Amino acid sequence: MTPRHTLPLLCTLALLAACRSDPIAFHTLTPVHAPTQASSNAAEVMIEGISVPPQVDRAQIVIRQGSNGLAILETEWWGASLSEELRSALVVQLGNGSAARKVAVKINVQRFDSIPGQYALIDARWRLRGAEGGEMLNCHSLLQTPAGPEIEDLVRAQQNNVQGLATQIRQAAGNLRGGCPGER
Repeated sequence: MTPRHTLPLLCTLALLAACRSDPIAFHTLTPVHAPTQASSNAAEVMIEGISVPPQVDRAQIVIRQGSNGLAILETEWWGASLSEELRSALVVQLGNGSAARKVAVKINVQRFDSIPGQYALIDARWRLRGAEGGEMLNCHSLLQTPAGPEIEDLVRAQQNNVQGLATQIRQAAGNLRGGCPGER
């Protein structure tokens, strides 16, 4: 091949290599094993609504960078938008179709931070109300779990936070008059 033909071929190969995209990895907040719910005062908790900050409510995982930056990871995705992923994980962990008492929960996530090599954090305000109305309880949960530098580490830490949130909601749902977890 002459040098005149080699240069266009090398440019074409370089462009093709640059167009190659990394595969997308999908992650979930739903744990492999759902926790068991063996409580005599268990209540079925129905999710009335979940809201998360719009900056992180997307399919791509968003991490914090530095003190004021965010990065959208184009090859690391949740199985659905973050609000739907959170809803799915909580449905699995809060479901108890055999309970006689029913309560509804509305969750407003204030912060959902993921910082590689540091921690994962969920800061949420939530409201429980009896299915028949009347009883109502407003609570706040701040859950933070250390995380390693890999995305898998952050996902596991956020799964742990979601499990902690579900535990607190279940505890409060079992006795609405008992107050929020941590206040007793």
